[in-house]
Amino acid sequence: MGEILLNFWKSTGFSKLFTLSTHVAGGIYVPGELIMICLACFFLYLGIKKGYEPYLMIPIAFGMLLANLPGAGLDTHMAEAFNNLSMRNLLDPDFVLPEEIIPGAKMVGELTFGEWTDLAKGGLIYYLFQGTNLGIYPPLIFLCIGAGTDFGPLLANPRSLILGASAQLGIFITFIGALALGFTGQEAGSIGIIGGADGPTALYITTKLAPHLLGPIAIAAYSYMALVPIIQPPIMKALTTKKERVIKMEQLRTVSQTEKIVFPIVVTVFTVLLLPDAGSLIGMLMLGNLLKESGRVPLLVNCIQNSLMYIVSIFLGLTVGAKATAAMFLRAQTLMIIALGLIAFCFGTAGGVLIGKLMCKLTGGKVNPLIGAAGVSAVPMAARVAQIEGQKYNPSNFLLMHAMGPNVAGVIGSAVAAGMLLLFLR
Repeated sequence: MGEILLNFWKSTGFSKLFTLSTHVAGGIYVPGELIMICLACFFLYLGIKKGYEPYLMIPIAFGMLLANLPGAGLDTHMAEAFNNLSMRNLLDPDFVLPEEIIPGAKMVGELTFGEWTDLAKGGLIYYLFQGTNLGIYPPLIFLCIGAGTDFGPLLANPRSLILGASAQLGIFITFIGALALGFTGQEAGSIGIIGGADGPTALYITTKLAPHLLGPIAIAAYSYMALVPIIQPPIMKALTTKKERVIKMEQLRTVSQTEKIVFPIVVTVFTVLLLPDAGSLIGMLMLGNLLKESGRVPLLVNCIQNSLMYIVSIFLGLTVGAKATAAMFLRAQTLMIIALGLIAFCFGTAGGVLIGKLMCKLTGGKVNPLIGAAGVSAVPMAARVAQIEGQKYNPSNFLLMHAMGPNVAGVIGSAVAAGMLLLFLR
């Protein structure tokens, strides 16, 4: 009876939870899975209690929780490692399989049929992750964003495109900084894209350039997106004067429906011909917007805006969170990525505000520089922050629609920046 109970205990995840250890640095080992479970619970608290991007924060945190529960087999990195072996290795009967694939030193020629079958199997999250790994989920998210985006404010004030472009400054500054810290070009590009405050774009770039960094980059990107109302206001206040913050902007002109229909077609043709690597993101973004503006398929648009967005968000968040395993996350490199992500986001906000100040001077005080902060891609949160900050200093000021111009321009800008990074780094 005692032996049965002992075997049962050994088969549970509890026995492994307190015995598994993760190497951190300098020969130090910590209970990695236990630490990651606590961290996942903290992120669940932020998503549920604090409301920080709950639609993505909760699935990401729960995916992190599942991936770090010993013995669950929902992720099965063994299958991923096995499928990454070259065909030459698999055909060599004397090739010894690594420990992460099969416990103990075992050659390919010694495997039984049952062992071969088990090696190629993955868990639930492993298969769901293929949507991210193959670059399917991020473009689908862009399709959903496009179906819910109004490009009218951008068309009414085309100068907003400059603000959206300037807010991508953080991407390239952080790219240079990451290179200086010893990251490879591909890793630096994946880290820098966090500055665009566009989670799907960050995931898309990372799966193409540095898939081994997907976990920390995803956590950093979505954490900073959720913290827009906290990070941006101090930067906006530091870079503007009270006189600039109270500027009241003129009402935007009315944009015709024809303009709204032609815009996504023109942007798709021009951008994809210029940067083919941005085709997946820009194409899906503009398709979603064209469906919306056509006015012919309201049921389809409603499905994209709601059902499809929620379904893809669950799969995306769950699988991305599952990449934050103890072995991957508890490293000094991860802390560097999170710090560089914050720098990227801050520089992106600052770039938009500074160009907003320049436009303010060139127009004789007709542009409120606060709207420049909305040039990052966090739609519509960054635009709301500009509205709230503007009303603090002038209660009669309504900057929301003016800020939406740079905000949606930032979505296009981050996709274009992604295309440039893929063009030069892949």
